[in-house]
Order: sequence, then structure tokens, then C-alpha cells
Amino acid sequence: MTRPVLALVPVKVTVEYGYSCRPRGARRTMLCMTQRHNRLGRRRSLLVASAAVLALAGAVVSVVGVARWSERLWEGDPYPVADPAATAQRLDGHTQAVYDALDLPHAQLDPDWPGGGSEADGYGCYYRGLKHWSDQLNDSPPSPPHVVDVSNEWALKGVSRDQAVSALQRVRKELTRQGWKVTAYENSRSWLRLALKLPDTDDTVSVQTYPRDRLQVSAYADCARYPSGTPVDDLDEPELPAQEAPVQLRG
Repeated sequence: MTRPVLALVPVKVTVEYGYSCRPRGARRTMLCMTQRHNRLGRRRSLLVASAAVLALAGAVVSVVGVARWSERLWEGDPYPVADPAATAQRLDGHTQAVYDALDLPHAQLDPDWPGGGSEADGYGCYYRGLKHWSDQLNDSPPSPPHVVDVSNEWALKGVSRDQAVSALQRVRKELTRQGWKVTAYENSRSWLRLALKLPDTDDTVSVQTYPRDRLQVSAYADCARYPSGTPVDDLDEPELPAQEAPVQLRG
């Protein structure tokens, strides 16, 4: 018995963008090509329109960004807000850490040191931004209200230069172990000085020799605006807690 042979006729199928066309005569072929052309045209139109929208949005964002940058440049960055009393306590702790690292048990506090204690004042804080550039031409530029820097300072006496060299090396080793970064070290014939900064903060500490075997220890925090309601003294400056460091020498 002879089995019928099925002839396989190849059929060309074109698939593009999920659309299938099978040639079924000239008229159907032309219709298929027209539909495909229309689909491609609509897709191109959508792409062009999307690109235009994105470009317009980018332009708007750029204009807004430039405007904000210009305003910031003109007005200046606002000062951060910080409680001066809390800042003074933090700085006091920094100088205590320095004293512990100095390891100078024989040294005593210098009662005649001209500077000392915790202080908050705004004389070193100035208006920011190009809006106030002319103020900086004055011999005494005005300071913005309620903006102060805070410092903490005391000095030891009876510390020879050789002792100071070794003591500063101990401070450098201990504070860098705690995460502080050295910003300055000077060892000249005139003086010896070490400065460090605590990363991600405005806190700095400094240890420096002075004539007559004196060693100054100080800490400093940059200008900040204190909150409303902060207690102030008779000079309209923020009230700060009493200095405690170094606790070993306070009595």
C-alpha cells in the first residue's frame, strides 16, 4: 500500500515587535506592510515624545538647581544649630583626654595663664554669602546674632621642652588610636605644637609649648547658632558650665 507523501511548502513568517505577517496574496501583503509601518511610526513617535519630555524635565531641574545654587551663594549657608553648654562639656572632655595622654603627673595648673576656662563669643563669627561681602572690608566685621564659637583652654606649668616632646608624642599616639586626625605638627626652635581634628565634626584640640616651661591645652568648636531660650549672662553671651578638666588638678 502506497502512503501519501505530504509536500512541505516553506512559508516565510516575519515577526517584528510581536506582530506576525503571513503573505496571503498581494492585497493582504500590502495591508500587512502598511500596518507594520504604522506600528513602527507610532513607536518612533512615542520615543521622540518621551525623549522630549525627559529633556524638558531635565531643563526644568537644571534651572531650579541653578536658582537654588545662586540663592545659596548670595545668602550664604546657614549656621548649624548647637547648644553651647553641651558643646562646652564636650570640649572639656576632649581636653581631659589630652591631659590623660600627656602623662605629666608632676605638672601643675598655671593659675596665671591669661586665657582659660570655657568661653563662648561671636567675635570670630561672620555673616556668610556674597550679600554681606562688603561687611568683610570693615576692620571689625559685624557678627550675626545668636551665633558663637565655643572654646576650652587651660595651661600646665613646669613642663620642660624635652618633656613636652615626649608628651606630645603620647598624645598623638593615643588620640589617633581613638580616631582623631593630625592636622598640624610643628617642632621648631621657637615652639612645639600639635593639633588634631575629630572627623565628621568641627571639634579640634591643640597642645602647644610657651616660654617659661608652660604647656597650653585647648579645644575649639566652630561657629554655631544657639537655640532660642538659651540662658545668657549679663553680657548677653550663653552661660556655660564650670570647667572640670583636668579633674586630677581641680580641687
